[in-house]
Amino acid sequence: MVTRGTLLNNEPLAKYTSWRVGGPAQHLYIPENKADLIEFIASLPAGEPLYWMGLGSNLLVRDGGIRGTVINTRGRLKEMYLADSERVYVEAGVPCAHVARFCADLGLTGAEFLAGIPGTMGGALKMNAGAFGGETWSIVEKVEMINPRGGVIQRDHHEFEVAYRSVKGLADEWFLSAQLKLNKGNSEASQQHIKALLEKRNASQPTNKPTCGSVFKNPPGDYAARLIEACGLKGFAIGGAVVSEKHANFIENRGNASSEDIETLIEHIQTQVQTQFGISLQTEVCRVGDKA
Repeated sequence: MVTRGTLLNNEPLAKYTSWRVGGPAQHLYIPENKADLIEFIASLPAGEPLYWMGLGSNLLVRDGGIRGTVINTRGRLKEMYLADSERVYVEAGVPCAHVARFCADLGLTGAEFLAGIPGTMGGALKMNAGAFGGETWSIVEKVEMINPRGGVIQRDHHEFEVAYRSVKGLADEWFLSAQLKLNKGNSEASQQHIKALLEKRNASQPTNKPTCGSVFKNPPGDYAARLIEACGLKGFAIGGAVVSEKHANFIENRGNASSEDIETLIEHIQTQVQTQFGISLQTEVCRVGDKA
């Protein structure tokens, strides 16, 4: 098989994740562009397990690594352009923060909240990522999907069941791109809004530490961070993983954490919140791979 991208075998994934942890991928493919990715997926053997990574945030790769093929879109699938006066085409590998600024520069409003999401559009589409009260699928009109045979499918928003940090209806398909529907606004106002949101984020979140973003979903009518802090868990550590002193819904890698440390800490937090408040915290972070 001739590919234009880069295929790596037994490639350690820690350097590709924002937590800086994770075992090796059996195969890691970095496509040259969308067309190359489509050809590569079409060439894979039937039943090959397929995983996707963008910026590696919201992702815990276990220490035993991943059997199968991991597609890394970081720095790839990066095309973005104005489709018409109120619509933006964006591929899955574009960082959400870039989308926010691109739309603001064009004088389109509604995507400012994306500046607070530390991942790519592909990941944001998969989980309906949100920040500052905004959610990804509130601005999605239609998407382009790819199936395990390399077939490309166009789907409308209404074909998915979208809820808080949840998107159902994917069924062995993955996101290649999206068309966003926005409103005409004022470029300067949007840029100032983004600036204010980022200042708020930097003041309240450990943005300069190795984290995955928010670990847990907020339960209805409450906040995961409040519950975790109320359990006295700020600063609590297992191995190299510690609950952030700045924001209790973040787990930091102090530099020597393993995936097992992080996962054990996640489960400890869940147990403590369940015991003290009777609330079952659900993870926002996606856990993949095998334990060591």
